[in-house]
Amino acid sequence: MILTRTPFRVSFAGGGSDISSFYEKHGGCVLSTAINKYMYISVHPSFGGKDTVLKYSITEEVEDISKIKHIYFRQVLQQLNIHGVEIVSTADVPAGTGLGSSSSFTVGLLHALYSYKGKFVSKERLASEACEIEIEKLGNPIGKQDQYAAAYGGLNYYEFRKDGSVVVEPVIMKEGARRELEENLMMLYTGQLHSASAILKEQSSNITAGDKEKNQLKICGLAKTLRSELQNNNIRAMGEILHENWRLKKTLASGISNPVIDEIYECALANGAVGGKLLGAGGGGFLLFYVPKEKQEDVKRATGLPQMPMSFDRQGSAVIYVGDKPDFI
Repeated sequence: MILTRTPFRVSFAGGGSDISSFYEKHGGCVLSTAINKYMYISVHPSFGGKDTVLKYSITEEVEDISKIKHIYFRQVLQQLNIHGVEIVSTADVPAGTGLGSSSSFTVGLLHALYSYKGKFVSKERLASEACEIEIEKLGNPIGKQDQYAAAYGGLNYYEFRKDGSVVVEPVIMKEGARRELEENLMMLYTGQLHSASAILKEQSSNITAGDKEKNQLKICGLAKTLRSELQNNNIRAMGEILHENWRLKKTLASGISNPVIDEIYECALANGAVGGKLLGAGGGGFLLFYVPKEKQEDVKRATGLPQMPMSFDRQGSAVIYVGDKPDFI
């Protein structure tokens, strides 16, 4: 059996500039971190080696992998020509919460299946193949940041070049400043799941037109500024830049925010948060805030939302267990 563990991500600034309609024209950049919440994928030969069995929110069992209903499983298994396996996926956090779960799933599944075949693949290959599968082959209206964050892990600045290539640069900070940054970030769950697809389709068409294009350029600029500030160990800049990023992001598409989320956001600011944003495409999921430690209980009490503790992941997608392959005598 092979078991992979692949992190979810938290995006701080620059989101939207990783969509091809934008970066092919201007180039893009995102600053994000992988976190210690994970997607787990296990692969094991199916009993007898005839059927392919998939266990996620439901269970599928097929002889012909082209009959698989789950489009991600079907695409990856067909692409790698693997059948006669049992695959189980489970996650620390459900889909629809703004943490890039679909990309963590795709990266983790690729990593598990390549390892099952006895083949080492680089983080770059895992990320680029996941992008190809999700964006080109499955036609999802998403960007490239999630796949790279899942594969690489760490606190990174990503540059999306006009030719489609991606440059990954770690954000170098003093260890004490990094720990303080982690401690001052709060993730609050709104209780609302969202579907990113419709919002991202609208955003993709909007961000190369008029004022929305100008605002997306400003958002990309915020990612560059945040990298510089963090590398100078100015962690308070995180809150200020999150706030400006959120203000600009809400102009890019309808549905990114709603009155309930706006009310929670203003409540957090009134009780000590420096700034924040809704994670993912918008509409629900987790709100991220930068809050000095001494104000965090005030924010939690005032908003009434449950907090999910988190820290930064530094490893990225990893094989965490390799077992013996069962044989029949």
